[in-house]
Amino acid sequence: MATAAAANDEGARLDSFLQWLQANGGELRGCTIRRSGREGYGVFSTAAYSGATDEVVMVVPLDLAITPMRVLQDPLVGPRCRALFEEGGVDDRLLVMLFLIVERLRPSSLWKPYLDMLPSTFGSSIWFTEDELAELEGTTLHRATVMQRKSLQTLFDGKVKGLVGELLNVDESGSSSEVQFEDFLWANSIFWTRALNIPMPRSYVFPESLDEKQTKIGDDCCDPSISVPQITGAGITVNNTSGNDNPKSSNTESIWVEGLVPGIDFCNHNVKALATWEVDSAGHVTGSPSMYLVLGTILATSGTEICINYGNKGNEELLYLYGFVIDNNPDDYLMVHYPAEALRQVQSTDIKMKLLEMQNAELRCLLPRSLLENGFFGSCSGENKENKKNAIPFSSYSWSGQRKVPSYIQKVVFPQEFISTLRTIALQDHELEHAASMLGEIGSNEDRDPSSEELRSAIWEVSGDNGALSLLVDLLRVKMTELEEGTGTEASDSQLLEKFDHSDSEDVTRSDEGNETKSKINIRSCIVYRRGQKQLTKLFLREAEYLLELSSKEET
Repeated sequence: MATAAAANDEGARLDSFLQWLQANGGELRGCTIRRSGREGYGVFSTAAYSGATDEVVMVVPLDLAITPMRVLQDPLVGPRCRALFEEGGVDDRLLVMLFLIVERLRPSSLWKPYLDMLPSTFGSSIWFTEDELAELEGTTLHRATVMQRKSLQTLFDGKVKGLVGELLNVDESGSSSEVQFEDFLWANSIFWTRALNIPMPRSYVFPESLDEKQTKIGDDCCDPSISVPQITGAGITVNNTSGNDNPKSSNTESIWVEGLVPGIDFCNHNVKALATWEVDSAGHVTGSPSMYLVLGTILATSGTEICINYGNKGNEELLYLYGFVIDNNPDDYLMVHYPAEALRQVQSTDIKMKLLEMQNAELRCLLPRSLLENGFFGSCSGENKENKKNAIPFSSYSWSGQRKVPSYIQKVVFPQEFISTLRTIALQDHELEHAASMLGEIGSNEDRDPSSEELRSAIWEVSGDNGALSLLVDLLRVKMTELEEGTGTEASDSQLLEKFDHSDSEDVTRSDEGNETKSKINIRSCIVYRRGQKQLTKLFLREAEYLLELSSKEET
């Protein structure tokens, strides 16, 4: 009975949202929104498209987008938010999060049909239990998650809780509600999982620039000079006259804004996406300023899920932001960094830190999996090797003429900027003196400071690659040790995944809302991610060790 009641409640919420979307100008042209397994809701085709691949299947008016400017223009919370924004108390993103919290807690919110459709919990690492988080020990994601939790708690206690209380008391309907940390955590996750970077018409960002047409909202408007498109929660279509009928006016100029677009934001991710979203600022395609979903491929049958691509993201980013991973993700990457605390303990640390500052050096780098194709153990074609040769920045300038470009330079998969950082850190005192002497010639002869390129060239001249590559090998070995001490070896992860994938599949699909099922999904995601990190560490370590071997031979 409970399951049937939950299904009826879910169906009622979905019907309410679809009515709300259409009442506010949204159009579903050959698609619908419905359950999509454990991912929540998704967008599905309701017809076959065998013709052109530019078929528009959903249209959402830009008036419906939840952006920072909409918050500032809101008749209820806008005045207080505008004051905070002008004082520098909140930024664009926090404005949207505050608005989401307030509207979720306000029973009479006109956004209720949309907010009721949004997930209440997430699979992203910030929501993990302590047991689930322990599955990430030793990884970059584990450290990032712990730090983010502390940061969000501090922000909530010091600012968000009080501000939401103020905003809820603007009207009587929300005065009895009390905000909890979980509400802020929810709004933060909603923003980061669903927000899009939208090229909005200038008139939507700076509505006071409208010359003639404005949407009249009545006596509740906080400022009659600001146009606020109305949103209805009662199924009543509002005649919205805002927009621009003249494509030649300045209103067609676009300004990029982060925001939520109800309807479009129910599209799930797929590497091989079937659709993309576009913005029709002047209404030439859709009839009014709007965002629309357009098919990029032919659909032979109806009922196909229409996905978009969130971008080329590794599992670390996917799990941190969105709460899912991709098996054998081709966009996976490894982050390698030299600890700042270790830098403070090296010889001549003050001089080296100054040199690093002059080079704008980074103590960390991202190593995408794709780099390995160009390495000693990769399978890069000759054509791609040539492209790589042309793309790698490397200064072969030598003051003495004695330092030759290494024979292996075109096979180095590690960014030269990071190698240069490690060269600087690894400098011995006599090498520092030699480099300072060479760089001093520039100042005495040309009366100027050396450039960052000249700095890197001088350091390479006196040190070569041995010191940098030794440091790199050490960093990768330490990383592997941390990963394995935290959660075991790559082989043990593979065995665990095999057990997960051979277990009863009904455990994953039968009860999407069950805590046990969610925990299993989260743990499997952790294993996929951490195994990928161990694989990449092993492969990049093999490259670094071989480079060190070659460098040592050439040095002798």
